Amino acid sequence: MQQIINFIIRNKNFLLFLLLFGFSILFTIQSHSYHKSKFINSANFLTGGVYNSANNVSNYFKLKSQNKLLSEENKKLRSLLLNSKTEVDSSFIDSLTFGKSYRFYSANIIKNSYALNNNVLTLNKGFNDSIRQDFGVISSKGIVGIIDKTSGNYATVISILNSTSSISAQLKKTNHLGSLIWNGKDSKFTQLIDIPKIANVKTGDSIITSGQSSIFPKNVPIGTIESFKLDQAENYYEINVRLFNDMTSIEHVYIIENVNKEEITNLLSNN
Repeated sequence: MQQIINFIIRNKNFLLFLLLFGFSILFTIQSHSYHKSKFINSANFLTGGVYNSANNVSNYFKLKSQNKLLSEENKKLRSLLLNSKTEVDSSFIDSLTFGKSYRFYSANIIKNSYALNNNVLTLNKGFNDSIRQDFGVISSKGIVGIIDKTSGNYATVISILNSTSSISAQLKKTNHLGSLIWNGKDSKFTQLIDIPKIANVKTGDSIITSGQSSIFPKNVPIGTIESFKLDQAENYYEINVRLFNDMTSIEHVYIIENVNKEEITNLLSNN
């Protein structure tokens, strides 16, 4: 302890310089948007590299389970190609059904949080891979989240397990629209609100994306109705949705780009 104190005394001028220098950099970043954006991108690059290295080690020990998942996906895709009359599992996504309005990119999750109120994922694809803010993110089983920020080689995703997330969704059987949110309680469930009282709601019915936004196409699976109740005013249902995705274990995802998004956005902004 005495040696530490002696070291601080001997180098007090240099340590004071480092402290003041650090404060000056902090104030510069906070007060200039250009410096702030450069700092954020640099931080994303550094943390992304660390997460990517750690993820590579983790993936090595999960090859068996991931190969099994990919095998199941390939089996279902082969079934679609060879037998057009095959009824596809409602919890499985066939990207071919979304036509030419959407472009797909594959990516891996290198950091996944699911135990916080505002969970964020990190992907190993970024601006250099044509990934942009507000692109949708799905897995082979359903919706995952929305791209928030990108650096050159990495991107962060606002998970559906995020209290700020709100996604347009609907009842598959009746087409009644609502908003998909998360109450922060359980990673297995999200909540669908604003479904009108007149809707025929049944336990076990499927919930899908509505296609009412420029981010996700219609019919992306979300989950099934676990339970439901009327709100305090008894005008709308509050529905507890069991997710198709296990958000605690997903690794491979697909990023969705709506190629007509700019045209749609410009049209709406002129109204």
